[in-house]
Amino acid sequence: MTTTPAPARTPAESAVRLAHIMSEHDTNLYGTVHGGVVMKLIDDAAAAAAGRHAGVPAVTASVQGMSFLAPVRAGDLLTVHARVERAGRTSMDVSVAVTSERWNLTGPVTDVATARLVFVAIGPDSRPHPVPALLPDPPEESPA
Repeated sequence: MTTTPAPARTPAESAVRLAHIMSEHDTNLYGTVHGGVVMKLIDDAAAAAAGRHAGVPAVTASVQGMSFLAPVRAGDLLTVHARVERAGRTSMDVSVAVTSERWNLTGPVTDVATARLVFVAIGPDSRPHPVPALLPDPPEESPA
């Protein structure tokens, strides 16, 4: 069964922002949030961005890279920003940036992780599905 992809989209049209307040249940013996908890949130946000772009569910094919930059603690508001950076025939590269800030939102925003993942769109027949082309984001309008 041949299917055609949805109309082309920009990275902004499929971008996802996921926010989660980290709790004591997310921490390790050192009092910081488990890297695996952060990785799951990264994968969740990236999958949502890829699925939004593709118009069908998308599955993780690979993690191209992941860097942890700073610890996260219970009570931090973790924000995960994911966006499609490249679209192939059935696959998409998704970049993710993770920040944290104290629960009272008065502290600085800290970069805590970055990642790059590859997703494959999956059609109703459980096979790879064509994805839309990726258009460049329109340039920002500069204030007059």
